[in-house]
Amino acid sequence: MTDTIIVGGGAAGCMAAVQAARYGKSVLLFERNDRIGRKLRITGKGRCNVTNNSSTEEHMKNIPVNHRFMYSSFSMFGAEETMSFFEELGVPLKTERGNRVFPVSDNAEDIVDAFSREMKKLDVKIVHKRVSSLIIENGVCCGVKAGGEEYRSGSVLIACGGKSYPNTGSTGDGYTLAESAGHTVTELKPSLVPLVSPDKYCTEMMGLSLRNVTLTLYYGEKPIYSELGEMLFTHFGVSGPLVLSASSHIRDMKPNRYKMLIDLKPALSPEQLDARIQRDFAENLNRDFINGIRKLLPAKLIPVIVKLSGISPEQKINGITREQRLAFGRLIKAFPVRISGFRPIDEAIITSGGVSVKEIDPHTMESKLCERLFFAGEVIDIDAYTGGFNLQIAFSTAYSAAIYL
Repeated sequence: MTDTIIVGGGAAGCMAAVQAARYGKSVLLFERNDRIGRKLRITGKGRCNVTNNSSTEEHMKNIPVNHRFMYSSFSMFGAEETMSFFEELGVPLKTERGNRVFPVSDNAEDIVDAFSREMKKLDVKIVHKRVSSLIIENGVCCGVKAGGEEYRSGSVLIACGGKSYPNTGSTGDGYTLAESAGHTVTELKPSLVPLVSPDKYCTEMMGLSLRNVTLTLYYGEKPIYSELGEMLFTHFGVSGPLVLSASSHIRDMKPNRYKMLIDLKPALSPEQLDARIQRDFAENLNRDFINGIRKLLPAKLIPVIVKLSGISPEQKINGITREQRLAFGRLIKAFPVRISGFRPIDEAIITSGGVSVKEIDPHTMESKLCERLFFAGEVIDIDAYTGGFNLQIAFSTAYSAAIYL
């Protein structure tokens, strides 16, 4: 019999395995894939944004739901401890825009390799089997069943992720195991996911990437998120970093409830933009409107914004009125995109929802319903915005659980 069994070889499972082994526990790690860290390898576009180099308070601000649950874990193992952990394992780190932390190599494989080396050094045993069920006797979790065999242990940690990116092994097994122990799993929704728009012009601009624009997400007429960055138009709507971040602010998706306004020229005030438009118009007085703004906007965007402006494409620049020009400037500062839905959860980076935090001890990560059963990472009903905050949740909850496994 081993001291502890960990289900899942992702960010939380690997961190918990290392920390528990460092505390002298014998560890058996179950990973259904043929290698650990498959999702870790693709995070941050393959660069692995391991954490955010900011205070606990900043991390708490970036968790929209159940952030208070994380206070104890962050206090024990926060961003500073995460950075020290990986650097001690031989992975030098760097901090980029938005305090995002990456390996200097820009290679997520370095993070996974560091975990692999340390687990090997600490004699963590890895079994590449899918855990089918928990062994619970008299209200105590004392092992798992996998591949038709029983594996006994003093404790079990469920750390097998959510339902996003199922091809990496995150197929929702953790929720099934939790429910078998009597736990409540809250509604599962995609988070950090591309968004669907009913606006056909998104399809017309498919492949167009916008840089240095400001995206503002509205709930009705109330702005709930605004950020400068990059986004992409697709055949279904919109994607890219700004859109993924905006998606995590959407809690009750219904058609016509949410919209985006994109400031295509955020570096210019309305007055400065009008002056720029006037200069462009002055250089193209005898041209058609659609041909006179080619220096102002990307080519794929021009036919769409001309149509939305209500100005005829063939209208000569010298015939455009002041009111039309000012309205065109306002459109550039607030280009509209309606939102009608999320893309499927298997396209999401993170699963929103999970095992109810009301049923987990926030200090130890132990179940309040079943003794010696623990949880860590995405399987818990906590998710954060982009920027390294979600991986920090995984690492912090894993560390908290490892102490008590």
